[in-house]
Amino acid sequence: MPKNKGKGGKNRKRGKNEADDEKRELVFKEDGQEYAQVLRMLGNGRCEAMCIDGVKRLCHIRGKMHKKVWIAAGDIILVGLRDFQDDKADVILKYMSDEARLLKAYGELPDNTRLNEGIVGDLDEDDNAADDDYVEFEDEDIDRI
Repeated sequence: MPKNKGKGGKNRKRGKNEADDEKRELVFKEDGQEYAQVLRMLGNGRCEAMCIDGVKRLCHIRGKMHKKVWIAAGDIILVGLRDFQDDKADVILKYMSDEARLLKAYGELPDNTRLNEGIVGDLDEDDNAADDDYVEFEDEDIDRI
């Protein structure tokens, strides 16, 4: 029989969890960094994000976070801006929902930023569409049915 040289198989590697439940210190942006909200995931370790400064950037998820931190549309992230490419950035950190609320409370994020939502956009358009779907029947129509 061959000698076991490793420390375990696939399940051991899958079980690694770096204690995300622990409280971590809130990280604020520095120069060369910006807060952003993910618009959509593109695959291949990339996402499209709208930065707080109003620029839409293509963001690359760094290798340290690639399969450990799951990023979805609507998440608040910290991106590192590139000196040589203004339309691209690198994802440095993903903020948890409570950290994003704290950032908004401290005034780091603008008040119109919507947190904890999968789709980023305007709610006013959805409200008007809901009114259009409402159909009112009269009593005569009901008698025919």
